[in-house]
Amino acid sequence: MKKESATFSKTSAGASAVTQLTLTVFRLNGLLLHWGDRLVEPLGLTSARWQILGAIALSGEPLTAPKIGEAMGVTRQGAQKQLNMLAEQDLVEARPNPAHRRSPHYILTPQGLALYRQADALWANQAVDLAKVLSSAQASAATQALESMLHQLQTAYFFSERKL
Repeated sequence: MKKESATFSKTSAGASAVTQLTLTVFRLNGLLLHWGDRLVEPLGLTSARWQILGAIALSGEPLTAPKIGEAMGVTRQGAQKQLNMLAEQDLVEARPNPAHRRSPHYILTPQGLALYRQADALWANQAVDLAKVLSSAQASAATQALESMLHQLQTAYFFSERKL
């Protein structure tokens, strides 16, 4: 008979399921970053830079480094580091932010938009392949579960006296 750890023996089935989901997300995140690096490497991008370009492209409006970080689940400093590299490559441009002098808005340059569209096309091909093994219903259910978890953790982190 397998002996359970003290932690798992005291948790509910729901908590164990959430723990397994969390561990799977950790593994998937690492794999997606590695896989994404390989996907966009021919374009001279990394997953991190692709994420930043995507945050700006998908927002439909100029974003600050903190807003980009929030949108993509990275720190402001991490977003700023990638923005600096993308600016050096003339893929993004900083614009004045009237609300905050030290936190400019970033937009894609025409070259940045073209490169993002190329990366998006590469992704679209991969998404078609992944959709062959993951149904629309499965993807929607997973998205709903992860968004619920994301919302709960954001609420706990930002509005609770308990710090994570």
